[in-house]
Amino acid sequence: MNERIKIGLLYSRIRVEEKLLIEAFRKDPMVELVLLDDRELIFDLDRVSNNLDLVLERCINQSRALYSIQILEDNGVLCVNSAETADICGSKFLTTLRLKKFGVPTPRCMIAYTEESALRAIENMGYPCVLKPAVGSWGRLLSKVNDREAAEAILEHKSILGSYHHSVFYIQEYVEKENNSDIRAFVIGTRTVGAIYRRRNHWITNTARDAVVENCEVSEELNRICVAAARAVGGGIVAVDLFEFTEADGRKRYSVNEVNYTMEFRNSCRPTGVNIPELIAGYCKDLVNKKRNERMVKVV
Repeated sequence: MNERIKIGLLYSRIRVEEKLLIEAFRKDPMVELVLLDDRELIFDLDRVSNNLDLVLERCINQSRALYSIQILEDNGVLCVNSAETADICGSKFLTTLRLKKFGVPTPRCMIAYTEESALRAIENMGYPCVLKPAVGSWGRLLSKVNDREAAEAILEHKSILGSYHHSVFYIQEYVEKENNSDIRAFVIGTRTVGAIYRRRNHWITNTARDAVVENCEVSEELNRICVAAARAVGGGIVAVDLFEFTEADGRKRYSVNEVNYTMEFRNSCRPTGVNIPELIAGYCKDLVNKKRNERMVKVV
């Protein structure tokens, strides 16, 4: 008889996504779901429990997510996503490095550490360009820099703010979005399960900033690029943000902007027609069964 699978859901707050995931896991009689509120967690590093088969990380706070995953993985608990994926995707800088290392197309990027060197980099990049915090989400603290005066003002503000997030200048090529839209695609394991166009009459098109969404057909090429991007950052369950371009012959090409490791999907299930939380639950269960089968083979 198959043993029940014990899965932990690590979260900061029960949002719509977490409600949908809880519902999906609890539909399966072979899954025992354990809710792990990161506000209540205490890890005794000398006595870390490893009685869970898998932990699905859904934290809002990046530090809590990364520390918790690392502690659990070091004590034999399978985590989705892995500490490697969380660490890389939590930094735009590390994500860009990995994408370039694995040959995944991504916009041109420069890194600088002082106002003076950043200004030279911006002038070299050309106007307009985009200044981003190396760590961040939901389209916050992004700046489109249209001229030198704007560059000088923004760089000064970031320097005076003085936090870790503003101590590194991440300077990215500005990409003119086709039809005022970009794409968010959802990768689970080795497959792009769905994608949406995000449209807004603004250069920032995050759904957190009230973008309008509609289904985007997942072509063979889009799937290839998204899966390659997911592998580059360590794999698992990720959302890939891309720019789309149409060539003169009508073919589509793509450039990966970012990869997100604790993805939001509440606005994407309906337009895509894909039950993303059920696919996530199934993927987690499959990972546990695969690990159990590998252990059985080793024993035999």
